[in-house]
Amino acid sequence: MSRILLTGASGLIGSRLIAALEARGDEVVQLVRSEPTDDHQFQWDPYDSTIDDRALKGLDAVINLSGAGIGDRRWTDRYRRALVDSRIVTTRFLAEQIADLGEKPAVFLSQSATGIYGDRGDELLTEDSSTSTDDFLAKLTVDWEAAANPAREAGIRVIHPRTGIVIDRESQLVKKLLPLFRLGVGGQLGDGQQWWGWITLDDVVGAMLHLLDSNLEGPVNLTAPAPVRNKEFTRALAKQVRRPAILPVPAFALRMVLGGEKADAIGLSGARVLPVQLIEDGYRFTDPAIEPALARLLG
Repeated sequence: MSRILLTGASGLIGSRLIAALEARGDEVVQLVRSEPTDDHQFQWDPYDSTIDDRALKGLDAVINLSGAGIGDRRWTDRYRRALVDSRIVTTRFLAEQIADLGEKPAVFLSQSATGIYGDRGDELLTEDSSTSTDDFLAKLTVDWEAAANPAREAGIRVIHPRTGIVIDRESQLVKKLLPLFRLGVGGQLGDGQQWWGWITLDDVVGAMLHLLDSNLEGPVNLTAPAPVRNKEFTRALAKQVRRPAILPVPAFALRMVLGGEKADAIGLSGARVLPVQLIEDGYRFTDPAIEPALARLLG
């Protein structure tokens, strides 16, 4: 049994990951900013540099999933600051805390995202590909990974799961799109040619468990081995709800609704990402292809 510290426990990935870790016999302790509600929760405030030291005792691993939702709100100046601080401040503070421990955890799994590659067209992207700082989201993700350096410099094995578009019945993307497609008014975004590096939530959790027990370190792409273009994804989703997908969302309309830069970053840009590290390390995907994945999740 391992003792694992986790941040971001209330999120979609965090809540499912806790259940999986406890199911295999691990003890999961959580860092929370609100008042703790049980013996496995400990309070911290990374913005005020405070933490309950009891949470740091006897750790085997640390999983950092903190970060305000990229798609939750319009990217006002205030929310941009929240996106940055909720990733950079929290990650750096946590990395510094575990780096200073006399008995250090063996591994620090610190969340990242495929947005780090920027808009790359048809280029095949692996963990060895260059990253980008050409847009807000890419630069943010580069800085997010760098914030974990204190742990890396202290000799802790640091992993950055660069997670793609997460697919699940409870994911924000599916919850927003499914009602539209059931009404027959869903469709591709823009010209639909942009690549989507997607992954089901089950494979996110399975891959993270694999990473904890592996010898991998550095960036690891968490995407299915078969990325699809947006038009392929929308066609597969429409097939599952037995409705046509004939009404594309024009790029200008998406920019009006979401704001130009946000629309470009999360809807109209693309990255053809491949999970080379996971495949070479022997991880077996539950959902390697989009059509059977959607059939399993929505059938």
